[in-house]
Amino acid sequence: MSTTDLPNLPAAEAGAGVRKDPRAKRFAVGLAGGVGRYGVMRACCLGAALAMAMPAAPAARAAVEAIELPDGFPGELLERLVQPNDQDFQQLWTIVQQELESGSLEDLAWMLPYVRNAAAYMSTLEDTAPLADWLRQRLDYFEAADEVVSKFPPPRPAPHAQLPVTVAPRQKPPKLQPAPAAVQTQRGDAIHSARAWKRKLASRPPPENAVELAPQLKTAFRNEGVPPQLIWIAEVESTMNPDARSPSGAAGLFQFMPATAQRFGLRTWPFDERRNPKKSARAAAQYLKLLHRQFGTWPLCFAAYNAGEGAVGRLLKGSSARTFEAIADRLPIETQMYVPKVLAVVSLRENVDALQLPGPTADDAPWPPPPATPLWAALRINPPPFVVERMDGE
Repeated sequence: MSTTDLPNLPAAEAGAGVRKDPRAKRFAVGLAGGVGRYGVMRACCLGAALAMAMPAAPAARAAVEAIELPDGFPGELLERLVQPNDQDFQQLWTIVQQELESGSLEDLAWMLPYVRNAAAYMSTLEDTAPLADWLRQRLDYFEAADEVVSKFPPPRPAPHAQLPVTVAPRQKPPKLQPAPAAVQTQRGDAIHSARAWKRKLASRPPPENAVELAPQLKTAFRNEGVPPQLIWIAEVESTMNPDARSPSGAAGLFQFMPATAQRFGLRTWPFDERRNPKKSARAAAQYLKLLHRQFGTWPLCFAAYNAGEGAVGRLLKGSSARTFEAIADRLPIETQMYVPKVLAVVSLRENVDALQLPGPTADDAPWPPPPATPLWAALRINPPPFVVERMDGE
């Protein structure tokens, strides 16, 4: 079966009415092949394992049919389910993250069927919904890659046209000869265009949490002297879900990695302040202010937020380049699309030109150092009673 035969269900429809179904958790843990301490971790990758198209072996089919499925699960897929294992999960996430960092547009187009179905099915399960909200935003990059590869093709068929989809990719995307320079230029212009991203996202409504979260996020940004319109980075990062997480360990509305969170005063243990909307918004605004001081423009600031200060700084160092456009082709493929996507989302949600937003207000206060780690936290032992009481009070 080719990938064109796969059902590509909209994530919102696939998840309707099931996300809070108590049976979903049992299904996620059971199908992942384990319970207890590692069950939830395995369930985080369940959606990818459900992007299946090969006929199931009798034993595997019997195991699947014995599982209590959540309401709304597409029954026509039962005949094609194969029980996954940890290697399948790890394989898919490894390839997804590698391709976003160092892959080509052809690679992302080849991966689209896997990612699309993974996002749709993970959204139906309570345990995997936070990971689905992370993946759903990255799905945009795979779709955009597929669109430009189809629109500006080299003289060869689309790389994923006849490839069967099994439990997870059994190999990395096939390495193809680079497209001609003229085609690469056309593709680059397309994926770097904020106007094109604005057209792509024009019909997408704001996240459900936006009405509740936007006012408090904007207050935090204003207090730090950062344009409040930029809170919509949270939509691009996490679909505005405070509980969103990535396979690499980023978490929260603004998807801070643990080290970056601690750098801006957020604790990650024993409770994770990255999931606190107000605190994470304050940290994000401080980080954006720091990046703007360093790089001088919002597009370069967004590129550094996504790819890292070091990656952008090294490309600018020793060259005459001073704009995102001048270095875009040398940035990770995700970052090349992340920057115009942020510009487009801010424009759509606020009806402003994000490129015309002012820089942060001057602030000479020193940046908050990483918080000191108490001995009980460093040793991973239970906190003293008075700490527990304070935490409960919060």
